[in-house]
Amino acid sequence: MKRAKNNKIQVSQDHYYNLKYDTKERWMSYWYQVKEVLSFEPQTVLEIGVGNMTVSDYLKKLGIKITTCDFDKNLKPDVVASVLSLPFKKNSFDVVLCAEVLEHLPFDCFNKALLEIRRVCKKSTILTLPHFSITHLYLGIKAVPFIPKKEFMLKVDFPIKHKFLGEHYWEIGKSGYSLRKIENKIKKSGFKIKKSYYPKENPFHHFFILIK
Repeated sequence: MKRAKNNKIQVSQDHYYNLKYDTKERWMSYWYQVKEVLSFEPQTVLEIGVGNMTVSDYLKKLGIKITTCDFDKNLKPDVVASVLSLPFKKNSFDVVLCAEVLEHLPFDCFNKALLEIRRVCKKSTILTLPHFSITHLYLGIKAVPFIPKKEFMLKVDFPIKHKFLGEHYWEIGKSGYSLRKIENKIKKSGFKIKKSYYPKENPFHHFFILIK
């Protein structure tokens, strides 16, 4: 779901079906999405922004009833709709998955989108957003055998001004969009943040595990 402010689709369907889009890092992000969704043992899931349906297809094969929703009808979602006005009743889905979608809307739409997502989810939401930084450092330390390895991640934000290039209106870590600001917005929408992290395999995707 890549929707510009003027309601026009930002990219074509072909954008999602090549290895330039589906990088190794993005495949790892898919894995984390599936892992977090399954951690809640849901019976029903709503995926907002279908992309190439990699995650939804996998979840379906596990027997989960999943509904896909996207603004772009060409991606063939189950429901064509905007995240700002979801055509579902309150508490319709155990889990809502919204991965790399909300940055495609102007930031002044962020709160409204969160309220809509919270309205339709019954238990939890898996939200991911782009997190810009100039560098990140990963350390894995295993000093003693039979003791789990300790992992440390250090991410250095560089708050440059964000420039809209046709897709992202904003990104975490850019000037005016600190992680603290984003987390405060999420909390003000009524969600509780269970976890907030970025995978070492793809630190550009920041995961928020939200509880209603």
